[in-house]
Amino acid sequence: MSIGVFNGVCITYICQMNIMVNTRLLIPGKLTGVEWFTVETLKRLVARHPEVTFTFLFDRKYDPQFIFGENVVPVVLSPQARHPFLWYTWFEYSVKKAIDQYQPDVFLSPDGFLSLRADVPQIAVIHDLNFVHNPERLPKLTGSYYRHFFERYAKKATRIATVSEYSKRDIVETYGVQEDLVDVVGNGASEVFFFMENKPSPEVTGGAPYFLFVGSLNPRKNILGMFKSFELFKENDTRNHKLVIVGERMFSLPKTKAFYAEMKFKDDVVFAGRRDGSDLNELYNGASALWFVSHFEGFGIPIIEAFRAGCPVLTSTTTSMPEVAGDGALLFDPEDIEGIAKGMERLVSDEALRENLIKLGFKRADYYTWERAADRLWDCINNTLYPAHA
Repeated sequence: MSIGVFNGVCITYICQMNIMVNTRLLIPGKLTGVEWFTVETLKRLVARHPEVTFTFLFDRKYDPQFIFGENVVPVVLSPQARHPFLWYTWFEYSVKKAIDQYQPDVFLSPDGFLSLRADVPQIAVIHDLNFVHNPERLPKLTGSYYRHFFERYAKKATRIATVSEYSKRDIVETYGVQEDLVDVVGNGASEVFFFMENKPSPEVTGGAPYFLFVGSLNPRKNILGMFKSFELFKENDTRNHKLVIVGERMFSLPKTKAFYAEMKFKDDVVFAGRRDGSDLNELYNGASALWFVSHFEGFGIPIIEAFRAGCPVLTSTTTSMPEVAGDGALLFDPEDIEGIAKGMERLVSDEALRENLIKLGFKRADYYTWERAADRLWDCINNTLYPAHA
């Protein structure tokens, strides 16, 4: 039995629903934005709907931590889909074969890839179209694959889910899909992120104050702008601030590497590697601010994580970030290096500003939760299966 609410009317569907899900990206120690969305929404849907069978498709031996309940059936399909040629093989042949075998009611793909050869209703979660607007920021073959296939996926999808109003407008305008077929489900932040009354002094900086960056060292994250603004800020810094970078390098950044090599304050940049859970929460809590002035984001989960931890945020005036941050952050043009540096100085010298942003950030974090995202994704699934009620 499945229960849905449409236009204020509670409707009960008596059926044994089978939802097949692309979970190939769920690999321990490799979770970033798309993967966290997958984990946090699916574990809630699995728990809330024991009457539903969830068939999870992996491309390698799966970790038991991603089997969220007894109603999950894990299936491993070959080959391992980690290259554009293998992506095509996996989705167009292996996934198609699994759909034919298991006959799901719907195929849900949290990373947006669909099987163009399959006839089952399909939901593509398309987080953003960075690969359309900034093709130079991806490896050539990867970018070409995305640009060629994602327009087809968008038009193949029965419905599309995305994470922000910005991304919805972008998908509708870029691909010409119907606006009422795109659902904004949002993102959230884990309960592991919370405000700590007794602020920690993380060992990573030896007790020195620091700005924090969380994300991949990817061109769209404006890493070069981060280094430039930190250099400018440090010229007048009397508090010995560090810059702590949490995340892995994704692609080669020649200009950024060259600038970093010549940085006057290079020794104050700390590469902390991947951090998560309570360790990352302590870093948010101890930071002077989160530096997150990206060029392009479909959402920007670190903004909400920082808000939950009571960490002031500097973010960008571009794409989805003003929508997500609301009035809870200082916003800057990502090219305005001088303005960003001045904002960094304001956040370490103006205690009233800090306290106000922290207060507003808490309120903003209450709006973006994984519970709400899971609810909206479930509505998207019901709207896919019962379009007359959408």
